[in-house]
Amino acid sequence: MSVLELLSSKLFWVRVAALLFSCVAFGVQKIGAFLPKGSPYDWCMFCWMFSFTCTLIVLLVDLCRIHTWIPMSWTNFPITVACYAALFCLSASVIFPLFFLRNKTYLNSKIKDYCIISTVFSCLATVAYLGEVILFKASSREEAGYMASAPGMIKVCQTFVACVIFLVKNLMSCGDLPPSLQWCMAVYCICFILSMAVVLMFVWDCTIHLPSMFPKLLSGHGFLSFVMYLSATILWPMYQFNDQYEDRDYSNKMAVAVFTCLNLLLYIADLAYSTKVVFIDISNADN
Repeated sequence: MSVLELLSSKLFWVRVAALLFSCVAFGVQKIGAFLPKGSPYDWCMFCWMFSFTCTLIVLLVDLCRIHTWIPMSWTNFPITVACYAALFCLSASVIFPLFFLRNKTYLNSKIKDYCIISTVFSCLATVAYLGEVILFKASSREEAGYMASAPGMIKVCQTFVACVIFLVKNLMSCGDLPPSLQWCMAVYCICFILSMAVVLMFVWDCTIHLPSMFPKLLSGHGFLSFVMYLSATILWPMYQFNDQYEDRDYSNKMAVAVFTCLNLLLYIADLAYSTKVVFIDISNADN
């Protein structure tokens, strides 16, 4: 695609809109909101700045036509950025007003206006990134990479949900966890690392070195993660919602339990896709 064709495409201008919306969302906070730092604030700022930075990289590479100079898969990187940015901005659009617009202890009218602006533009950025995902999939169906497929997007969602679990866990009161809950945290960390490794392997186009073995590795990863998350889905509510911990951080503990169940469902779907590739598609190819 030439530069003129790029400038006339809807996808390009949707990316520009997403870039501007995410920039405004974090820019007004840097200008004058001065909210107290902490996990919710840091998370929202990370979401907006990550989305802005990665979208800017995609736009500059497209405009300068330097895809071949960058050691990554350009069929996978833009859609991966758009998916993460959509999820990050969506989470910031929920978390930011929940923690800051509802809390009136440190909000004067001017700071409240800044927070409203950030929330509105975060919502607009979410819509723009969702539009980018839809347009990207519609415009490159034949050339789309793995990350534009359902299994690829599922892995993006898996890592995102794990990040949310880490965020909520960080909001809980500190204290020593029993071994069962330490195992749950280990599950979240290990599965996050494995899923993120798969995403990075596709983004950096490392899968070409394992053409025949990689589908089996994906299936093994899906099965291992499913078993581990199944154990966490059982152990977390079993040991968090007993009498000893009944009155502390109930909402946060419930949120972790819900997101654990959500990720379990994502890993079940991932396992189903990877099993289909290994046991059905490969069998048909052999026949």
